[in-house]
Amino acid sequence: MAEEWAAFQYEIYLNGMTGAVPRLPTDLTRLEEVAEARLGPGPVGYVAGSAGSGRTARANRDALDRWQIVPRMLRDVQHRDLSVELLGARLPAPLALAPVGVLSILHPDAESGAARAAAAQGVPFTLSSASSTPMEQVAEAMGEAQRWFQLYWPKDREVTESLLARAKAAGYTALIVTLDTWLLAWRPRDLDQAYLPFLHGVGTANYFTDPAFQAGLAKPVHEDPNAAVLHFVNMFADPTKTWDDLDFLREHWDGPIVLKGILHPDDARRAADAGMDGIVVSNHGGRQVNGAIGAADALPGVVQAVGDRLTVLFDSGIRTGDDIFKALALGARAVLLGRPYAYGLGLDGQPGVEHVIRSVLAEFDLTLALSGHTSPTQLTTDALTRTNA
Repeated sequence: MAEEWAAFQYEIYLNGMTGAVPRLPTDLTRLEEVAEARLGPGPVGYVAGSAGSGRTARANRDALDRWQIVPRMLRDVQHRDLSVELLGARLPAPLALAPVGVLSILHPDAESGAARAAAAQGVPFTLSSASSTPMEQVAEAMGEAQRWFQLYWPKDREVTESLLARAKAAGYTALIVTLDTWLLAWRPRDLDQAYLPFLHGVGTANYFTDPAFQAGLAKPVHEDPNAAVLHFVNMFADPTKTWDDLDFLREHWDGPIVLKGILHPDDARRAADAGMDGIVVSNHGGRQVNGAIGAADALPGVVQAVGDRLTVLFDSGIRTGDDIFKALALGARAVLLGRPYAYGLGLDGQPGVEHVIRSVLAEFDLTLALSGHTSPTQLTTDALTRTNA
């Protein structure tokens, strides 16, 4: 029997016997509100903000809320096992931390703090290539724990090859390739603050420490940081990429490759035909295309198209344990959690991230049991009903 995550609630109650209460809300939907009150408007806006009017971020929540759980009674749910097989590894729960860049704007422990929290709880940490900490340093903080590397695919082939080689050498086992951010979207919360950390050399650590990147500079980064930032900006994204370019990644990465940002069944089929190992059904948390389909509305069609050929993961809108339940019942194998852990980091460092992981998995464990199930693999659409709202 795997760890029963639900035991976290009794730990909280027992600590309460001494007068101690949780430092952060256990209702994770309140974290954004607390972060807004305690953290600076630039950093909070960067994490909380969405494209345009925020319509897609709201659509993500609406898409999940339209599904309702139908609990079943008189089933033996005393012993539960949340563990899953995912991308060649056995994980204690169907959860990984999503790639979130520039975490140093939230807390000095940055990516290393979040990675240590993930390692302590046994869930994979996905390092953004736009991190504020070099990938080797984050890997060292995690020890042997499961870690994945997310790639914003640069224009420069030599830099791409170097980043992939470094990630492999540092023990990152899966490559998560983001497809929906070749250009930065119109993000009013960032624009209203004129806040873009990359222009200040924040979120560029993997590039500034990369030999292939450094080879393209006339002077070392520390001697001319503005030139290094300009070099980074000019290569960061490449809107000319097409499906034909995926062969390059397969040539330079021998582990699982997962394409992040898939919403259309035909794109999912092309990913499978291209020999990819998985996809993430995602609209980047509503940060890229205002007015796009809610990710949970896209999930069933994608699963129907390729669920038997690819590992289908899900993000965009996950805030609670019942959200995880719904995503798995709709066919995802696991979910990626983003903004909530970023708020946890900003508010309380590594302990804050651990609080978020334990809270969401405790709620998922309890939701699973109280709905009559003992394993994520049992969940199907039969566990849900859809409202017309």
